[in-house]
Amino acid sequence: MVRVNGDAATRRLIERVQTGVRMEKRLLKVLKALAELYDLSLGDLLEGIVLHAFEGKAPFDEASRARIAELEKIYGLDLDASDSHQLVEKGRPPKPAAATRRRR
Repeated sequence: MVRVNGDAATRRLIERVQTGVRMEKRLLKVLKALAELYDLSLGDLLEGIVLHAFEGKAPFDEASRARIAELEKIYGLDLDASDSHQLVEKGRPPKPAAATRRRR
């Protein structure tokens, strides 16, 4: 990774790759709307969320969370963290639970 001087701060030069990920439709709508509110690309928003999560930091302040709650109502998003890894797609059978590995 190379550091390059930016206008106000040191910026890091990176390489991005295109990815195709499947995501719950309403969740994606909320993320896209949030990115638009902050004039970010969806990729930039997701990078920020993940980098904060990797450090155990909250990616959004109280005002942002209030906006997110409004967007969730608009797009009918009724999922929360407890739904993570519990979602099943329409028309697809649920994946079997991962087998517990034995330690040797």
